[in-house]
Amino acid sequence: MSITALCIVVGIVVYKRFSVNTDFSQTNTISSQANYGGPINEPNPLSIEYMRKQEYPGSDITIEQTLPDGFNYNRYIVSYKSDGLKIYALLTVPQGEKPETGWPVIIFNHGYIAPEQYRTTEKYIAYTDAFSRNGYILFKSDYRGHGNSEGQPDYPEYSSSYTIDILNAISSIKKYKETDPNRIGMWGHSMGGTIALRSLVVSKDIKAADIWAGVVGTYQDLAENHHGRYTSRPHPSPLPGEPTRRPNGRTLLTEQYGDFNTNPQFWQSIDPMTYIKDIAAPVQIQHGTSDEEVPYVLSQKLDTALKNANKTVEFYSYEGDNHNLSNNLGVALQRSVDFFDKYLKN
Repeated sequence: MSITALCIVVGIVVYKRFSVNTDFSQTNTISSQANYGGPINEPNPLSIEYMRKQEYPGSDITIEQTLPDGFNYNRYIVSYKSDGLKIYALLTVPQGEKPETGWPVIIFNHGYIAPEQYRTTEKYIAYTDAFSRNGYILFKSDYRGHGNSEGQPDYPEYSSSYTIDILNAISSIKKYKETDPNRIGMWGHSMGGTIALRSLVVSKDIKAADIWAGVVGTYQDLAENHHGRYTSRPHPSPLPGEPTRRPNGRTLLTEQYGDFNTNPQFWQSIDPMTYIKDIAAPVQIQHGTSDEEVPYVLSQKLDTALKNANKTVEFYSYEGDNHNLSNNLGVALQRSVDFFDKYLKN
């Protein structure tokens, strides 16, 4: 084999490094890569069509530490591979007789916690317990740059990195011997809702999804109608060799591709809301009306978009409740469990 031919083969292998089911045969594609707004042969990695063309193989799951048992389930800190990085996660496995096809799974996407403060077994304890004690394998990724996970932290609105970690988490848990690979659900809170929505329009492996107080608006809506709350943040940390924090994600994309008015095709190409019609899984949405972190109207708009696309959706609002649904936590968690029982167990 010539050197040139060998380089081509190696390049193909490296490019197809990522295995999640991303077959969307009924989709409105943006006809030309030029419509991404950038160089014709360099679509932005955030674009939905680009992400669908990648592979997300995950890896075997390695148990790093055995934790004390939960109420009726085993608990572990584990690791898996994503994008060449070692990512840590919390894994819980029900005790008792495994169903014939394996246990159903909840991929648990946590919300924003300062990466340097994040700990695998802290926060969301009551939330994870609700699923773990009700007969689900629970898999909560630490995302890159969080806790002991390798890599740099990022913001999911302007980077595909956390979604890549979750798509690789799906592939990894599908390999796990206790799992039913055909019964995988996803739960996401706040930032985790962003990741859940993007995952839903990329992967067909998710059979049901529950989004709590998710950052789920269009890019233009987030930027223009919500005071830039999610679009004016600086990058969480500088890259090696950078003396200061990098500009925020929207600024970088606007400089490269243009703004919403000059290049709407690009912003639509990276926006999961553009691809709502491609979601096959039923979706549950829960949000408190007095949420001071994520505007309640974002969940309202997602609910409307799903209904307009004739999708299966449940929407529960909680009058006067906060970002974590603290005043209605028990009710909200039970609704989540009931929702997943309906679509993953029955």
